[in-house]
Amino acid sequence: MNVTQSFSSGIVQAPFVTSSRLLLKTWGVISSRDEDMVPHVGNGLFWKVREESDLTIVVFEVRNDFDPQQKLVSSSYLKENNNFHRLEFLCTKKIPEFSLNGSAVSLVIDNLEKLDELKSKINSSHPLIVTGHGVGGAIASLFTVLLLDSIGSGKKRPLCITFGSPLVGDKRLQQAISRSSTWSSCFLHVVSCKDSLLKKLNPHPSAYMPFGTFIFCSDTGSSCFENPESVLELLVSSINDQSQGFEVPDYGKLVQNLNRKAICRDFNLQGMNLTHSTSLNASIGLQLCAALDMQKQQHQNIDITALATKLEELENKFMSQKKEKFDPSKKLNIMKIDMANFELYKKLCKSQGIGYYDCFKKEASTDDQDVIPSQKRLRNYWSDMVEEAEMKPQTEAAAFRTRWLFAGTNYRRMVEPLYIAEYYAKGLCKDYEAKGRSRHYAVLEKWLEEDKKQKADSNGNTRKNVESILTFDSCFWAKLEEALLLCGQLENLKENKEVEGKLLEFEKYVYESLKRYEVSPEIFLKGSSYMSWWNKYKGSAGNHRLASFMNNPQHFDQYTEGTYFFP
Repeated sequence: MNVTQSFSSGIVQAPFVTSSRLLLKTWGVISSRDEDMVPHVGNGLFWKVREESDLTIVVFEVRNDFDPQQKLVSSSYLKENNNFHRLEFLCTKKIPEFSLNGSAVSLVIDNLEKLDELKSKINSSHPLIVTGHGVGGAIASLFTVLLLDSIGSGKKRPLCITFGSPLVGDKRLQQAISRSSTWSSCFLHVVSCKDSLLKKLNPHPSAYMPFGTFIFCSDTGSSCFENPESVLELLVSSINDQSQGFEVPDYGKLVQNLNRKAICRDFNLQGMNLTHSTSLNASIGLQLCAALDMQKQQHQNIDITALATKLEELENKFMSQKKEKFDPSKKLNIMKIDMANFELYKKLCKSQGIGYYDCFKKEASTDDQDVIPSQKRLRNYWSDMVEEAEMKPQTEAAAFRTRWLFAGTNYRRMVEPLYIAEYYAKGLCKDYEAKGRSRHYAVLEKWLEEDKKQKADSNGNTRKNVESILTFDSCFWAKLEEALLLCGQLENLKENKEVEGKLLEFEKYVYESLKRYEVSPEIFLKGSSYMSWWNKYKGSAGNHRLASFMNNPQHFDQYTEGTYFFP
């Protein structure tokens, strides 16, 4: 029964876990006094391991002198003051840090060497359950977080099942984990709303944010939520309501009930003002009856109708956000059509004896306006794509970049030149790469460079035919425009060593790019910006090899065919 591999969504996984014997088996190991499972004692913490033929269960427990009410501590503080870097893989540019319960993370740090030893001994070929009750559940959650970085590198993902566990981190930690549905589905929390630990362990619950899937259960039924805002609202409502007092729930009995009963079935809604409510509101009301055991708590201070309405708003918001989440594959066909439009535009321009960069810059064709909508759609699409990649965890982001690298590179080389053309068209702007370039182009270029380093990629100096290639460096045109501006300065100043040095640097750059066959032969078309630069500069050329190539137009045809030999 490989539940840790079967589901990518916690809300789908939860009913299976509750109806199977997996939850019963997990609680059984927690409550077991089996002498064959010798506890491993750490600093304020101990754990035991149950190895079976097809499953490994690790149980964490915490000593009674543990202080659960310590404040949240930021990951940046832990890195700087405790040299704790293990959770850096969760950070991104948009989530540079997050905060954790100080007591819980201190226990992990104090036992880090032994926990690393435990990680190394776990059989990675078996499904793994990491579990704990109360504060032990909080440690189980943090230990599982430490395991997330290895998901996707050949190891099976763990499933963390906690019982009556306190929350362990703030909203940014929740956001970091929830970016990956694979990560988020690794956490399943079983909670009784009458659990005294809820009040004791989280005196200020609004500073925390849950992650994973929560099963709220009572003697009569259960309900399941994965929206962190809804979970927090239900937890806070339960903590604030003390009309029935708190107790130490019998999670063994609750788990047995979960195994026997379907979620939210056979409940009487009589007395609840839900007659004019939406089906979602009614469904939530039904779940609240199950989770809060309303049949036994008729005098409870919680306004069930108001709470159901509040949760309905949160669930609608949550579902709306999930729908709005950027999915590159959904718009891929439209983007392919837009790229095809660019290819057609490029061919039409060439048929008129002008490169598409210069055609767009000079507004020389009526087709210019036709390509602008495609240009904008592609830019928005790839800006969102880059943002999505940067929000992903490091391992997942690397796979994402690899998958979309070719398409992103092709887009950058095709479309960015037109933004450069717009930038310089009015003659008022300069230094595009430093001042005018959209960040997503730079990121796409960085992806390609990183990929080349990993593959030790090197381009050969010959190609059979380069007639239809796109210039590799999409900023070639910006460098060319800067060179044209420098030529104007040189004409006015006659002698200027700095300007001459920059022009010589560009000349060398052009020659090396041509030598690697990385420049589109469109630059040799009559009236192109490149030929305009060369005609202004050739009298000052310092690189005789480029001059030798440029002074014979037959070389342009040989270059196009990939047959010219560069000395």
